[in-house]
Amino acid sequence: MRDFRASIGDLGFGSMFAQFRGIATGSQDDYEKVIAALHLAMDEGVRLFDTADIYADAWNTFGQNERMVAEALRTWNGAAEQKSKIVIATKAGITRKPGEVWGRNATIDYLLRAAEASAGRLGVSILDLWQHHRLDPSLGFEEQVQNLDALLQRGIVKHLGVSNYSAKQLRIALEILGTPSEGGIVSIQNQLSPAYRQEMDVLEVCDEFGVVYLPWSPSKGVNNMADLFGPIAKSHGCSNHAAAMAWLRSLSPNIVPIPGVTRKETVLDNIAALKITLSQDELDQINANLPESMPLDSELIEPSKDPLTRHR
Repeated sequence: MRDFRASIGDLGFGSMFAQFRGIATGSQDDYEKVIAALHLAMDEGVRLFDTADIYADAWNTFGQNERMVAEALRTWNGAAEQKSKIVIATKAGITRKPGEVWGRNATIDYLLRAAEASAGRLGVSILDLWQHHRLDPSLGFEEQVQNLDALLQRGIVKHLGVSNYSAKQLRIALEILGTPSEGGIVSIQNQLSPAYRQEMDVLEVCDEFGVVYLPWSPSKGVNNMADLFGPIAKSHGCSNHAAAMAWLRSLSPNIVPIPGVTRKETVLDNIAALKITLSQDELDQINANLPESMPLDSELIEPSKDPLTRHR
């Protein structure tokens, strides 16, 4: 199996806010600006782009973001060989129904249909990376993980990832489906940032088994930490966000941040972080002065009789 970590590079971009915050839906010009930002990222050598079926401005435009990312790749002026190296990651497991009724579904039938629908919207026969977006509280944890295997067995996905799993859940999932070297789970997408460091034990599992950690909201809290990151950023001639990204990447070689992309300026700023190496003194200073971590999001805490629970 091709080395997934090597195939995606050191930075990816997500575009959830393009639809969730209406950044790309106000006008055709707004939409084209987001497409241009995605094109710039591709021009700069970024290979990983993250989306999900629920990223849309309404329940009846389900899959909207997937279609936008697919159009960005289709209209990019890169050569065919360059396009073949782009990895589009998507997710499923959260449902949206009329009246914006949100839910979760991890049954085999639903996950297979969701993956097939995502492939259709992305215009591919096999998904590069499909990720289980959220756990379904109506099903046992091990049953859900076993259901994920159906996607691999049907050949709908090339690589399988999970999202918002605890360290204990990730270990069990790796036991059931296998490690990256065994053709099993290759990645996990959890929250991790200067403001949110609740689940460093998840990173420990990633380092043990070679699982790629894809932090979502990697810049959370940076705007309120100017006193901490400002002087370090100034010494490196970069933004506070770039300095914070350099700190995040220093935590593990398995970390591949996926900041949001809607503007060209933020694309270039995040890419600039790849060229920054913080000294041990700078890292020590950051680690010693980070604020207390934000608590675990309440939506991720589901009472259960099995490892589905996120309670510590």
